Amino acid sequence: MQQLNDAPLAPLTTFRLGGPATRLVTATTDDEVIAAVREADASGTPLLVIGGGSNLVIGDKGFDGTALHIATQGFALDGTRLELAAGEVWTDAVARTVEAGLAGIECLAGIPGSAGATPIQNVGAYGQDVSATVTEVVAYDRRAEETVTLTNAECAFSYRHSRFKDQPDRYVVLRVRFGLEDADGMSAPIAYPETARALGVEAGDRVPLAQARETVLRLRAGKGMVLDPADHDTWSAGSFFTNPILTNEEFAAFRERVTARLGADAKAPAFPVGDHSTKTSAAWLIDKAGFVKGYGSGPARISTKHTLALTNRGEATTEDLLALAREVVAGVRDAFGITLVNEPVTVGVAL
Repeated sequence: MQQLNDAPLAPLTTFRLGGPATRLVTATTDDEVIAAVREADASGTPLLVIGGGSNLVIGDKGFDGTALHIATQGFALDGTRLELAAGEVWTDAVARTVEAGLAGIECLAGIPGSAGATPIQNVGAYGQDVSATVTEVVAYDRRAEETVTLTNAECAFSYRHSRFKDQPDRYVVLRVRFGLEDADGMSAPIAYPETARALGVEAGDRVPLAQARETVLRLRAGKGMVLDPADHDTWSAGSFFTNPILTNEEFAAFRERVTARLGADAKAPAFPVGDHSTKTSAAWLIDKAGFVKGYGSGPARISTKHTLALTNRGEATTEDLLALAREVVAGVRDAFGITLVNEPVTVGVAL
């Protein structure tokens, strides 16, 4: 294990923001991960687990404790079964499954971060969520002080949520196992309308795996959602807010607010979630509340490519970012009566 004191954390995040950690440990094996966690727990030292850093907002004062950077490696295919070490670069792993002719995660191409983070957030995009393919998660249970294997059902997946996110101080993900599909080189059925339009097919159709992956990468890049050090629109955590899920009563009240603000012809995005809830678009809410692409005059601004991404233009602090986020949350609440919820994990700070 590599250990550093007073170590900068900003370079380990896609925002490139945040102060130093009292101690930074980089672990390259599962045993090293477990040893670092046990040491911190035994001494009562606060612990921050970092994978790819693509879903973290760290305060300017940093982290007073041990930051554990998981840098484990491991990609193992057995037929359609895939096992990834937590530290594997997610987008590289997706590319390798496509090369192997296996479907199920091809539309999750280009998402930054590590494999170990995917079940925590139930990562999803363009019609796919990892909850549809994750079969098991191997994790260190800090409460039981042992390694455990959780089934898909035990992960308690829901929209951008899981058992791991619900109990953030209990589990440290070590390995993630997936069940993929051999569809003779074809993708899973295309489920997302934007992807289907870009591919020129109908929802439910299949396309060659490589074509699906390349199309998603192109769509993501057009929104600044594929990491590029030279493009400040990608100095972000991707989508900063989750899409609100409203009860039928809440959605009816929201629709009235939309009509009052935008006119009778305005139609808010609506995606049924079961019989009693509707999901709407956070990006649409932000835009219609007046926060357009490129909004802001300081070092933290809304992306010029996508209203859902808040970005560091190169000289921002975490407080700059949070000030912008709070402005957006207040503006959307005033306009539509909906309080947006941040998707990234905040460390030492809060909206």
